[in-house]
Amino acid sequence: MKVSNRLAAMGMALMMPLAASADEQAASRLTTLLEPLETYSAEFEQQILDSSGSRLQSAEGTMWLSRPGKFRWEVDEPYQQVVVSDGEEVYLYDPDLAQVTVQPLDTRVTHTPALLLSGSADALGKDYEVERQQQGATETFTLVPKSPDTLFEQLKLVFHSEQLRGLRMSDSTGQQTTISFQDPQHNQSIDPAKFEFKIPENADVIRESR
Repeated sequence: MKVSNRLAAMGMALMMPLAASADEQAASRLTTLLEPLETYSAEFEQQILDSSGSRLQSAEGTMWLSRPGKFRWEVDEPYQQVVVSDGEEVYLYDPDLAQVTVQPLDTRVTHTPALLLSGSADALGKDYEVERQQQGATETFTLVPKSPDTLFEQLKLVFHSEQLRGLRMSDSTGQQTTISFQDPQHNQSIDPAKFEFKIPENADVIRESR
């Protein structure tokens, strides 16, 4: 081996622990921000973009989270939709179709952003590669799932002054979803009934097993 190649190899070997340490520090910082978050609620605006950046869909609504594993996501405009997790099952209700889809709260579902936020912050470093960038009071964490059985390829969590203000997701097709939160409320009391769902009598029910 030439001296230059040997030095390059030594340099790479020295850099590897530093890269791992940076990833661990990013996961630790994200855990620090999420761990105290027992409840969270906010108004949201959501946009879905195709791979070229053209807008496919936009929506507005309200969301509530309660750890562990409970959330409610209500889309008001342009079409109503409700997603509720009671910690054991997830209900997706489409009023226009009068249809409810029920599925267990399994590991596949927990890779969705809502349950990622309402789940265990300690598991982030185990399930995701985490990178952190900071610009002023804004911190952006990029999460890449280690498991291929996920609904997105990359997720960004955006905090401003240590408050969660947005999510950005991209999938294997290049489609991107951006969600911005307004007037977020941290650790405020939320009525437990928010995380209960009563199936309407006239609704068709589709139950999915694990």
